Amino acid sequence: MTYKADILDRLFETVAERKDADPTSSYTARLYAKGTAKIAQKVGEEGVELALAAVQKNRDEIISESADLFYHMCVLWADAGVAPSEIYAKLVAREGLSGLDEKAMRTDD
Repeated sequence: MTYKADILDRLFETVAERKDADPTSSYTARLYAKGTAKIAQKVGEEGVELALAAVQKNRDEIISESADLFYHMCVLWADAGVAPSEIYAKLVAREGLSGLDEKAMRTDD
């Protein structure tokens, strides 16, 4: 079965729509109600869990934790007012650049 990357756009739309939902009936709304620090914490936790799954070479956990990380990143983006298209544009702008060259071009390091 083939899956398309537009699932991220649909996921983002869903989590963005739940910003004003009832926190007692929606995990996503509960995250928003707890604030940006909690959302950021969840992104960090999922990133660590993904890294640990990679170290353990646990393929199923890598897949599961990657999906969790994508979900929490979408919540963070919506909370910050960042659209997926902005992330995609940044990736396109970096396409073809070596990572070292791209890092050297940054002014915030």
